[in-house]
Amino acid sequence: MALDTPYRAIFTDLLTDQTLDILPMRDVQFDDYIGKPGSLSGTIPIPDKAIAERVKKVREGRTAVYLERGGDLWWGGIVWTTTLQSSGRGVLTLGIQAATFDSYASRRRIRTEIKYDTPTDQLEIARRLWQELDVQNYPGAPAGEEPRRLGITFGEESSDYKRTVSWRLGDETVYQDALDQISKLENGFEYQILVYRDPDPNKNGARIKQLRLGAPKIVNGATDLIFDRPGVILSYSFPYDATRGGTTALARGASVNSNAATESRPLYSNQQVATDLLVDGWPLIDLSSDHNEVTDPLALDSIAGRELGESRGAVVIPQVSIHLGGVVPPQLIGRVARIRITDEWFSQGLDARYRIIGVKVTPPERGRPDTAELYLEEA
Repeated sequence: MALDTPYRAIFTDLLTDQTLDILPMRDVQFDDYIGKPGSLSGTIPIPDKAIAERVKKVREGRTAVYLERGGDLWWGGIVWTTTLQSSGRGVLTLGIQAATFDSYASRRRIRTEIKYDTPTDQLEIARRLWQELDVQNYPGAPAGEEPRRLGITFGEESSDYKRTVSWRLGDETVYQDALDQISKLENGFEYQILVYRDPDPNKNGARIKQLRLGAPKIVNGATDLIFDRPGVILSYSFPYDATRGGTTALARGASVNSNAATESRPLYSNQQVATDLLVDGWPLIDLSSDHNEVTDPLALDSIAGRELGESRGAVVIPQVSIHLGGVVPPQLIGRVARIRITDEWFSQGLDARYRIIGVKVTPPERGRPDTAELYLEEA
């Protein structure tokens, strides 16, 4: 990220959010997605001893980084990996690899008994899981010390579906897996940690990390964003992939065996079938997935149903590359984009609505424009 870039890289202490420094970065790329953590990579140049002392404050696993553009936060996450490197000419750099704050759920394990015997709103379960993994209680903490936190904030979203679920002490279930176990059920939900500045003028632009939930999907913004080609759309692709899709699905669960003398076999769902596709002429194409933590056959039916619904026939994730201008807002994930294309293929003109499920940004550098690649699904 060159010195004339519109982005600023702000490094903070992970648990206090206290600003450590604002440092120049180059060769920056960052992305964010619904359904999986986003990433950031870049290089901090170290031209002299003074800069080296400042860069030493960036410590993997303990430092957060935010990218700010025009006063808005476009990305935030945890620095997980750094690489100090010296070239043959003695040029020093520190390579940075970071992931969005939701990646923290993959670094924590459930080490307590969690049980929801009474049907509970699935979004409330997700909130409680995040509230629990956010608290930094640890053995040997000084008496009376307040628990440290990442500082995730929460909304009050609700859904129409309640779940009964439990996780046992000693199973070492990763929080990410627990969240996926309920979110990927049929009629499940999506989640993302959104970063932005507090709009309250009395909060001096405090950085907010908020868990955003949506059932069944996250939809952001009241109006459609409009992207045209010719126009702001630089390029596009529509990859149709029948190797990732199917017309039937089956989900396998945990192995259950009450008789030690017999072979242990996994539970499995009923086969889910996309009958309409088969009637339309599609062949049988089978999808299968394993969920070793699931012991409920009905839950496996639900998982198989959702997986088939998301991967019917040929899977397509359209991508459009756009020029980032002043009209493009920072919170693109979950927004609905109206894509309008006129060219040789779409001679009559494409005018379709898609939900943005992923964004990959390449900041301007060495004459390269500020661009974003949008990953889409039908709205």
